[in-house]
Amino acid sequence: MKSVVVDKIASVTSNCHLPREVKLGSTFPCEEGDVIAVRVTSRKSTYNKLELTTGRFSHLKPGDVVAGALGHRRALMGYAGHIPEQIAPGDVLNLLNIGGCLGVCTSSNPDIGPPFECEVLGQVLHFPYLGERIGVPANIRQGARELTDRLDVGDIPVVAVVGTCMNSGKTFACTSLIQEFARSRLRVAAAKATGVSLRRDVHAMEDAGARETMVFTDLGIVTTQRSNAPALTRTMLTALSASRPDVIVLELGDGLMGDYGVDAILEASDIRDALTAVVLAANDPVGAWGGHRQLVDRFGIETAAITGPATDNVAGTDLIREKIGVAGLNARTCPAELAEHVLGCLGRGGDAERADG
Repeated sequence: MKSVVVDKIASVTSNCHLPREVKLGSTFPCEEGDVIAVRVTSRKSTYNKLELTTGRFSHLKPGDVVAGALGHRRALMGYAGHIPEQIAPGDVLNLLNIGGCLGVCTSSNPDIGPPFECEVLGQVLHFPYLGERIGVPANIRQGARELTDRLDVGDIPVVAVVGTCMNSGKTFACTSLIQEFARSRLRVAAAKATGVSLRRDVHAMEDAGARETMVFTDLGIVTTQRSNAPALTRTMLTALSASRPDVIVLELGDGLMGDYGVDAILEASDIRDALTAVVLAANDPVGAWGGHRQLVDRFGIETAAITGPATDNVAGTDLIREKIGVAGLNARTCPAELAEHVLGCLGRGGDAERADG
């Protein structure tokens, strides 16, 4: 067991409340969520920041000692990678996302280049036994809320935002809806249910006016998948409903055909029944058509509205209205209209009182 001073503590480790100086072991369970200390050995000019537990982003440089967590990723516009079966000090791991997910990269997107290479320093230890210096491997599951298969939202409406793929405008749509709902004096709660650990999106939801937020990392999960996505969604919706907000906005990260469990969530009948309105974010009209057909044909879900880059001007909105028969409303250029349309789908079109200013 040795000590090391960590320069940067990744946001994925937030549950662990790590101190700046940590103790390291040389035995690695190699489980998702295990907290590993690494030293950055390469340099990048793009995709070169790390989200810290404070929510700030910091540039990474060779020599930086970082605490991150083991996880996997399969991102079309990012990296694909997995957790290695064995790890030893001195091995090389890659930083798979800016939230601090560590693993072995197997594929990268040319727009962001190869991932950071990092030398493994050791398994971060924590000491749960009062008065004893017995260290056990730190994992982001420690202190996390337990997953449940019970779903209870009562009569609280839930607006879900899904996308054709990553970077299709889901988070912007969520924050626009939250801001407009909050301006209408509604108490809004929000959550992000799928993806790879990164708190940036829920911070944006809080900035937009959400009074309470959750992300799957709070539940000790680095990367969502079909096996855990429905349970974590039930857990977050039930937890957020306990404070009796007027509406919950739920972002399903990645896309309808991704590997992070969005389809498993929408296949669950109890979750589908809890979704009062589903907004689709799409990059182009063909993607909008395909996403709409997926929602209707595969999941039996009617699309409340389509937003995203496919609606950036009338060329897209006209095509969506004429060819798909769904309202195309851009979250950037007409956020109030989008929110009013969604409120109408919730049966609250005339209920909300608009705040002055």
